[in-house]
Amino acid sequence: MFVDTAKVFIQAGKGGDGAVSFRHEIYIAMGGPDGGAGGKGGDVIFVASENVNTLLDFRYKPELKAGSGQNGAKRDRHGRAGEPLYVKVPMGTIVRRDGEIIADLTDDGQEVIIAKGGDGGFGNAHFKSSVRQTPRIAEKGEDGDTFEAELELKLLADVGLVGFPNAGKSTFLSVVSNARPEIADYAFTTLTPNLGVADIDDGSLLIADIPGLIEGASEGKGLGDGFLRHIERTAVLLHLIDAYTDDIAGAYTTIRKELASYNLELTDRPEVVALTKTDGFDDDIIQMQIDAVKAVAGDVQVFAISSTAHKGLKEVLRALREKVVAARLIASEDDITTDDIEYDKITLGENQIAEGWTVEKETDDVGNSYFRVSGDKIEKFARRTDYDNFEGLNRLRDIMKKLGINHELRRQGVEGDSVIRIGEYSFTFLEQ
Repeated sequence: MFVDTAKVFIQAGKGGDGAVSFRHEIYIAMGGPDGGAGGKGGDVIFVASENVNTLLDFRYKPELKAGSGQNGAKRDRHGRAGEPLYVKVPMGTIVRRDGEIIADLTDDGQEVIIAKGGDGGFGNAHFKSSVRQTPRIAEKGEDGDTFEAELELKLLADVGLVGFPNAGKSTFLSVVSNARPEIADYAFTTLTPNLGVADIDDGSLLIADIPGLIEGASEGKGLGDGFLRHIERTAVLLHLIDAYTDDIAGAYTTIRKELASYNLELTDRPEVVALTKTDGFDDDIIQMQIDAVKAVAGDVQVFAISSTAHKGLKEVLRALREKVVAARLIASEDDITTDDIEYDKITLGENQIAEGWTVEKETDDVGNSYFRVSGDKIEKFARRTDYDNFEGLNRLRDIMKKLGINHELRRQGVEGDSVIRIGEYSFTFLEQ
């Protein structure tokens, strides 16, 4: 079963908690802190594979969870890192989070970390210093990334077959390649895209057969636009038209209109036109049909073929391969790496906040005021703080003071019993 969209719940592993421990050995007095750090949570990693061609598995396994890191232990033993979760997906898979693309897997073997595991918390051995001989502070491990991902598969192919239902696309693919699509003498025989590899001369072409389009397909008619996404990544389009069509020029323009309605860029895609089922026509009639297409298609190459009689197939494949090679060459020249771009260096002025935090006074639903502190760095410290541990909470207050946050809080009118909120955590200011 071919499935090209899916939703999946993704949860990276939680980091392990740090440990509070002190050495207790015979003949060793006041051995000092020896609590180890927690292990990092496992990542969720997607791997593109040419051996997978559907998102069907995600319909039956809608949750992906990586392993959590182990807690630290005494004798400065660090917790084991959580097992990462490797997930195979088809080449051409796009991953979205809240509508934004976070990964686009196009190459076989390509790996992308979709969700990062949480960092493990430090144990109290980490906080020992000359002025802090017996720290009773340990950090909590951070939660891993957790969200619902939207997966979309757009087939990667050299050539995309387009045309009306029953135009001969599946027959063409079955004859020129190793694909075995369903073939019958009625419309909409093909209900899912099919891929096949066609060998020509010293090369090959990966061809995608897209279910037939009708007028209004881009608006959801017929099989709708559900499969038009698979044309977007093809280098060249092969437009197949049944030679028995009464208005052959109209058939061509209708499909072109549907492609433009779906994605205007598709009208600029290199194209070859082939009139199918021509084995029963005289040469003059075939030429008349070709002329009718060229009258509306311009300089597009038009061929007359018969898949069942193996007529004109090599000529079409050679023309397609030439256009694919040219299109891939242009695409490679258009690719610009970050090494080719010179970026202006952005520096912070002396009076700017280098640590990237903000303070805003807000009011909750019942009218109580509080101070919201935001910023990646301070929020990370807040997530790792054990709020049930007095020393751990005071450490967070010390960090706020070193970052200059306390100064801004006092400027905005904070008092000792004022409520501070960082992320989802709340505590009182109580600066000494």
